[in-house]
Amino acid sequence: MDATRFHVEEIRFAERNVTLRLPFRFGAATVTACPQVYVKARIRMADGRTAEGCAAEMMVPKWFDKSPALTNEQNFEQLRFALRDAREAYTAEPDAQTAWTHFASNCTALQSRARAKGLQPLVAGYGPALIDRALFDALCLHHGASFASAMSGNLAGIDIAGSGLADDLAGFDMPSFLARQSPRSRIAARHTVGLADAIDDDDALPDAPDDGLPATLAAAVRRYGLTHFKIKLCGNTAQDIDRLQRIARIIDGHAQLVTLDGNEQYADADDFATFLDRMLSTPVLWKLAQKTAFVEQPIRRDAALQRDVSALGKRIPLLIDESDATLDAFVQARALGYTGVSSKSCKGFYKSVLNAARCEQWNAAVEKPRYFLSGEDLTMQAGLGVQQDLALVAWLGLSHVERNGHHYVNGLAAAPQAEQHALMALHPGLYEHSDGAVRLAIREGQLDLSSLAAAPGFATGKPGAGISWDAMRSVY
Repeated sequence: MDATRFHVEEIRFAERNVTLRLPFRFGAATVTACPQVYVKARIRMADGRTAEGCAAEMMVPKWFDKSPALTNEQNFEQLRFALRDAREAYTAEPDAQTAWTHFASNCTALQSRARAKGLQPLVAGYGPALIDRALFDALCLHHGASFASAMSGNLAGIDIAGSGLADDLAGFDMPSFLARQSPRSRIAARHTVGLADAIDDDDALPDAPDDGLPATLAAAVRRYGLTHFKIKLCGNTAQDIDRLQRIARIIDGHAQLVTLDGNEQYADADDFATFLDRMLSTPVLWKLAQKTAFVEQPIRRDAALQRDVSALGKRIPLLIDESDATLDAFVQARALGYTGVSSKSCKGFYKSVLNAARCEQWNAAVEKPRYFLSGEDLTMQAGLGVQQDLALVAWLGLSHVERNGHHYVNGLAAAPQAEQHALMALHPGLYEHSDGAVRLAIREGQLDLSSLAAAPGFATGKPGAGISWDAMRSVY
């Protein structure tokens, strides 16, 4: 499949407020509501034909930049700046380019401008992450290609040589790697257990919504048949060990796989080692520890890549997430003993592809595969955002992905009925209508991805993706 060059004619943004049905606490932050931004992009091919594509993502406060001095609204404005700055860069390109070169030619400059404004690299990556998805959706729809077939055929034109973005992959056969990927039709939903979540039915929150949906971990296990879990840690060893014991009593008979997420809450490697000693020596946690695949970003980002953690990594695999802020972060982390990195849509799907390629290259050079990519979430909501994220991790061949929107948000209840049913018609296996709204259909802990593999576009199915654009506020 030949990479198509195009101009970016227009990029527009719209927002929809999303109110959480349950508070989502991770690290020191508790989220109860935030905007979801939608991107619509129009591209023009050499023959004058145009195509439109779209993308969506939550604007979660206190993750991209966790400074306590910033308000949630200031966090949102940081992300809006990143979107506006990326739009200006992409639409100003004088020559037609491939989808990859639109990204590659602007990546460094966008990071530099954000840094000059005092913004975190994760903030700078947010704008191109969404715009790249919208552009690729338009390109796929123009060719009538699904995301999986377009990626395997390298319709984006991914070319490491000369890009200066991933020199460590200069000798890697990227076209062959892309061609070998085959999308999964099912994936396990790794259910998030947030720090504010009620664990069993006896400690349900007094103001829990009466909406027919689970309000406790125990109830979620029963409803969704969950087998994969992601458990948030608070960074206080005594509190974390006590809470893990309570969680273990609920999930031990169900869990096939567990991951732990520190969200930067441990000050340094020694602090985290104290927790790990306690967890691995607590009898009640033996089963949970045996099923724990990795610990995600236990150490705060300003310290995580300052010290070798190989000794800890030999005891339990360690994954970077917030520290994965630049395209070469995984390379740096590997040298320090980390073996995993997150695929997260808010960081950009090209970064996921590059890191997956690194895992293949590095594992080929060792006797036993050690390096891995894991699908992670940032309150990804039912609809366009979750569809695109699932299409990506399915094509990458991941067997499980963190999902949390099904628990903290009432499905697509914030969207008009017409949009809800349009999305369900496009992806009937992925969604169901229950308890008054269309929502993800998680059955026996699994998600049905069969419609995503065949859908034209970047998991949209048609131009506009069934989104009720007129029902949102157009902004910036």
